[in-house]
Amino acid sequence: MVTALPRISGRRALPAAAAALVALALVAWWLLPLGGERTPGGRVTLATGVPTGVYARYGELLKQDLAHDLPNVDLRLMRSEGSIDNLRQLVAGRAEFTIATADAVSTFKARHERGADRLRACVRLYDDYMQLVVPKKSAVRSARGLKRLRVGVGADGSGVQLITRRLLAAAGLDFDKDITPVRVGIDRMPELLERGKLDAFFWSGGLPTTAVQRLAGRFPVRLVQLGDLSRALHAQGEPTRYYRAAVMPADAYPTVQKGQAVKTIAVANLLVTTDREDAALTFGVTRTVINSRDWIGRQVHAAQRVDLRTAVFTDPLALHRGARRYYMSVKP
Repeated sequence: MVTALPRISGRRALPAAAAALVALALVAWWLLPLGGERTPGGRVTLATGVPTGVYARYGELLKQDLAHDLPNVDLRLMRSEGSIDNLRQLVAGRAEFTIATADAVSTFKARHERGADRLRACVRLYDDYMQLVVPKKSAVRSARGLKRLRVGVGADGSGVQLITRRLLAAAGLDFDKDITPVRVGIDRMPELLERGKLDAFFWSGGLPTTAVQRLAGRFPVRLVQLGDLSRALHAQGEPTRYYRAAVMPADAYPTVQKGQAVKTIAVANLLVTTDREDAALTFGVTRTVINSRDWIGRQVHAAQRVDLRTAVFTDPLALHRGARRYYMSVKP
């Protein structure tokens, strides 16, 4: 004998059906990528930096990983002069993602540059280390010794030049009067130093920077400590709070340092986008950056510092909603 199931009246059935639909919608919302697309796609541009810098190499490797993780995304890499230039490309809509130092972002916001309020972060990446490179026989032992010399200071619009100006001020030197500033990037500075066209150059990059490493392999150079400028540097105001006293380990450039660590200044890099960017895409890019750390880190040593535990500390920027959703999804 089959027992008949109790009938549910029309009035009772409607709320039950509605509740079921709401539950299904919530499950679908959680399982599907943000932004309503099952898989992000289309052409996406990442602004990096000069060809021989760490930004550019990191971008090349990230592109390979994204091709696997987000096969419908066509990532294009855009060369630039560095952090400030990158942020301008981003807010102008010529790039969807970029890399910039935290102090450059803070400066960009402090200047109230167009679109600065729309900037959002995906990941805190690795730290850049300030490197003052001179010929091995140079008499320069600190930044104060650069007076009246020809100094590579980074291209206009670069994060290198931004920090260099502040370091020289901390050393009591006027950027425009006390040195001869040569406004070129790491793609040109090593060659100019080797040819005797420069007496020194500043560079801000992950360790080791390939261009510096290659220069050291063919021309005797020395790294000048910058640790003595830390206190005076931090007295300059808001953006300088993103600098920290740091040490370049002895194995950063073994043939140069000969077992000696070098005191310097470091600043964090951020992967940056805008609040207009698709959340599903940002979720996917953030996930790939975190998951690719070990593979990329074997070729760009600085990338080994990318860490899920510190990736969310993106001051002075708030996290993009897609990145925030990713971190929530992997939170224990």
